[in-house]
Amino acid sequence: MSEIFDMIDVKIIEKLADIVNDRELSEITVTNGNKTVTVKGRKPLPLPPPPAMMPAPMPAGVPAPPQTSAPAEKPEASGGNIVKSPIVGTYYQSPAPDKPPFVKVGDKVKKGDVIMIIESMKLMNEIQSDFDGVVDRLLVSDGQAVEYDQPIMIIR
Repeated sequence: MSEIFDMIDVKIIEKLADIVNDRELSEITVTNGNKTVTVKGRKPLPLPPPPAMMPAPMPAGVPAPPQTSAPAEKPEASGGNIVKSPIVGTYYQSPAPDKPPFVKVGDKVKKGDVIMIIESMKLMNEIQSDFDGVVDRLLVSDGQAVEYDQPIMIIR
């Protein structure tokens, strides 16, 4: 073994090892005349493949009650103002299940009155009326999922 070190300068091997480590190489081979030196570095563990993007699961919840007061056709404002959902979420007509609804058909509302709650991302968002008037129609059922800009009620 000592004759190998006599033939090859140990300082060269140390420099090659430093190069392999500093540059994170797997190996380096140097040949000079009849002398060849190969220095192998530590092999880094292969990175796992990135996880496949899966669509987010829909939250398990209470199924929406059958739509009894929500017509399938598009609502016609016909002189009224359509109140639309400002966010995607779940429509609630009262602050709690045992509390009365914020508004019912025939109720008078003023601009700024809270008229519903839209739950989105576990936050209860109180939605205020942008109009003065009387609630003419409710277009969605309590607990129903609503989309952004979906008509919810008509105020005349």
